[in-house]
Amino acid sequence: MTEEKTLSSRLIYEGRVVKLRVDTVQLPDGRQTTREVVEHDRCVAIIAVDTDGKLLLVRQFREAVGMDLLEIPAGSLDPGETPEAAVSRELQEETGYLPQEIVRLGGFYSVPGYGNEYLYLYLATDLIPSRLFAEDTAGISLVQVSPEQIVELITSGSICDAKSIAGLLTFLEYQKGANLD
Repeated sequence: MTEEKTLSSRLIYEGRVVKLRVDTVQLPDGRQTTREVVEHDRCVAIIAVDTDGKLLLVRQFREAVGMDLLEIPAGSLDPGETPEAAVSRELQEETGYLPQEIVRLGGFYSVPGYGNEYLYLYLATDLIPSRLFAEDTAGISLVQVSPEQIVELITSGSICDAKSIAGLLTFLEYQKGANLD
């Protein structure tokens, strides 16, 4: 596989969460074209399992798609923050629980065709009540589901965002080998 060569890069938008740049690239055959790239900080995506074996999902309104989505907890890393610290903070903010055990399950790019957002996927267990309040979590509601419900929630479209689907299916495969029942 031959890489494209970036000839120039121009930042055209810088917001609170994302930046947008336009790169001029040279293709392997010598032609030039442009690539629009959305820059986003690294993130964590969390599979949180409570003491009853239920998975903690969050329902929240997503302006970009104009509807409530059922998702796994997730969020951006703060500057200088480790992924593990972000897991604890995000889980406390979104679900009101603090994990005592955190295991890395992998990671993935969310939209590599036009963005560089990378999500570290973690399993969080041994949860204890511990609410952290954040200004943007007021509209989030907690939904508990059993692992047996995951496939149906995905195939029915009740869970329809890529990070949740990737994270939950990874968890189901991990669970088979780890005997987390």
